[in-house]
Amino acid sequence: MLEPLLPTVQKPIQYVGGELNSTVKEWDCATRGPSVRWALMYPDAYEVGLPNQGVAILYEVLNERDWILAERTYSVWPDMEQVLREHRIPQFTVDGHRPVGDFDLFGVSFSTELGYTNLLNALDLAGIPLHAVDRGDDDPVVIAGGHAAFNPEPIADFVDAAVLGDGEEIVLAISEVVREWKAEDRPGGRVELLRRLAASQNVYVPRFYDVTYGADGSIEAVVPNKPGIPFRVRKHTLMDLDQWPYPAKPLVPLAETVHERFSVEIFRGCTRGCRFCQAGMITRPVRERSIETIGAMVENGIRKSGFEEVGLLSLSSADHSEIGEVAKDLADRYEGQNISLSLPSTRVDAFNITLANEFSRNGRRSGLTFAPEGGSERLRKVINKAVTEEDLIRTVATAFDHGWRQVKLYFMCGLPTETDEDVLEIADLATKVIAKGREVTGRNDIRCTVSIGGFVPKAHTPFQWAAQLDHETTDERLRLLREKVRADRKYARAIGFRYHDGKPGTIEGLLSRGDRRVGRVIEEVWRDGGRFDGWSEHFSYDRWAAACDKALGGTGVDLDWYTVRERDYDEVLPWDHLDSGLDKDWLWADWEDALDPSTAEVDDCRWTPCYDCGVCPEMDTEIQIGPTGKRLLPLSVV
Repeated sequence: MLEPLLPTVQKPIQYVGGELNSTVKEWDCATRGPSVRWALMYPDAYEVGLPNQGVAILYEVLNERDWILAERTYSVWPDMEQVLREHRIPQFTVDGHRPVGDFDLFGVSFSTELGYTNLLNALDLAGIPLHAVDRGDDDPVVIAGGHAAFNPEPIADFVDAAVLGDGEEIVLAISEVVREWKAEDRPGGRVELLRRLAASQNVYVPRFYDVTYGADGSIEAVVPNKPGIPFRVRKHTLMDLDQWPYPAKPLVPLAETVHERFSVEIFRGCTRGCRFCQAGMITRPVRERSIETIGAMVENGIRKSGFEEVGLLSLSSADHSEIGEVAKDLADRYEGQNISLSLPSTRVDAFNITLANEFSRNGRRSGLTFAPEGGSERLRKVINKAVTEEDLIRTVATAFDHGWRQVKLYFMCGLPTETDEDVLEIADLATKVIAKGREVTGRNDIRCTVSIGGFVPKAHTPFQWAAQLDHETTDERLRLLREKVRADRKYARAIGFRYHDGKPGTIEGLLSRGDRRVGRVIEEVWRDGGRFDGWSEHFSYDRWAAACDKALGGTGVDLDWYTVRERDYDEVLPWDHLDSGLDKDWLWADWEDALDPSTAEVDDCRWTPCYDCGVCPEMDTEIQIGPTGKRLLPLSVV
């Protein structure tokens, strides 16, 4: 019924499925015992969701088991939504075009909180009751994962469960529980299945926790309401990445996507200690893949996908203990084969020209991206980004001297203690970069693009207590910066200026630190037509503000209460019962250090003694880094 309608929508190719390396199994795929069926969703459009490595890895890990079937679904664009509603076609998977509501489990991976309205839309289109308490035994168990799941409270009414941390092993453990429950003829129904999942201590089931609020609107307590339910739910950490070399069969998209490359995660976690960075905090400890595994994954991925670009990914890829050897050996292996290698944003203090030359050896030389984050050196100390102006100028001078002509600098606006002057120093830094480039090259075609995002406080970081800057002040600071850049006739044309206004960041802040009451806001926005809130052309601040007024009326809290208000140590935070391994006292001490100008930066514990963040002893893990002293073999040099 679906196929004849595809010509009526834009980009119908994104709903077709059948990509190279995709999997379609028989519905009853198990030879013995019951099958377990997963629908996996990235809550954004196909072009954004298909390259997401988290979903791709789980899709492959699950489908390797002959008793598990896993298929993918993505958010449908408004034109397809209209078609589905008019013809009463439910949300479907792209692999088998099966109704999402028929699966046992509906796993949704959130990279950003702005995908929450897309979750509600998918549930409604699938015919799955919006609220978890209204679902029956035949409805899928809806499970949230990804970085945003470290505070799933805003969507607690809509998900049955949430998983914190790495998913490779936990999705198999969940599948075993479901299979056993089905083999026993579903004793106790849905509630018993959720109880079994919650009792593992690695799956958070919101319905088994009661939240009470004080007269001032703050949370008084979050406590289990059922025997055998843990008071704190722990994140799951995958150790020994070499044992999980995924994706081994990378999906090759039929339609254009945001990343046209094969990506290899060379290590997981980061201990640089940037105080704003949730990803670095919640993915600790650092676990490297060996150079041999990286080489095998790259060779296998190129052969099975046909991609001509390989991205070596992590939160700070140049920090891999053998990145120099990895770069040289991969460049040797693929020289003359039209295979390009790339690193994501590179830290200034990890960049070296030898590394950059290896990655551009095949002649493809794109711009370099660095992320100083803060405009002034004072502000960079506040956020523990130990990059000086001298470091940056020296680094870009070396790059310009070796043939690069453009750099991109990424900053944030709205960081704690920030002033107008801190932001205006971004313009000074950009002009110094261009001046140095012109000096060392003798050329005027030097370009510097300044990209600015708004700071959003996140759970499980030292800045989780910080007040968020209001969007009016954010926009005013960006206006002042733009005017300063444009007023400089000598350098203005050489500086590109990209930024987002402060309003989307305000709503992201509401969702990132919200509690269960924010779920009413999300539902109100969705019912008013909210979709694709991560896309500027679909986002409406006025819709969210009106929803806050309506949904939070009478609660004693409002949009400002969740965003621009600073928290204190004694306040119960919505995620305090969710254990990322980080010691709260350590986070608070680091927050206080950020506000003390006399405090030195925190070092990276990969190379220094432990500074007691708590992760390794709490999670029974350890940092896993090289060097191994090995090389990437065989080197099939052409």
